[in-house]
Amino acid sequence: MKKQIVVLSVCAMLFALCVSVEAQQGKRVPRIGYLLSGSPSTNPDFREAFRQGLQDLGYVEGKNILIEYKWAEGKLERMPELAEELVQLKVDIILAPNSGIARTAKKATTIIPIVIATVAIWMTS
Repeated sequence: MKKQIVVLSVCAMLFALCVSVEAQQGKRVPRIGYLLSGSPSTNPDFREAFRQGLQDLGYVEGKNILIEYKWAEGKLERMPELAEELVQLKVDIILAPNSGIARTAKKATTIIPIVIATVAIWMTS
């Protein structure tokens, strides 16, 4: 349920960005920058839930929305470089899976919105 809330929040922001981008620039396809500390094999379920949430709202990766993945492959010292690459690609929004990565992205840009997609689960006994 919390994953769905995160996905819907990000999708709502993308929809708002997409409307203003189309009004200003025509048929430009919105781009999401996805900054990750792991590798493509890390947490595929979250990425698939994200893609499915986008698709539920009419966004199909590679068709009417692009996702630029940047993987640090466990080398956290690469995160600033990867964040800068997303800025150079002129993504419309940066998705960060936690606050540490979001802080790194914030150092690379003051213009591109950054969304933190952290899901916390509290268990009570």
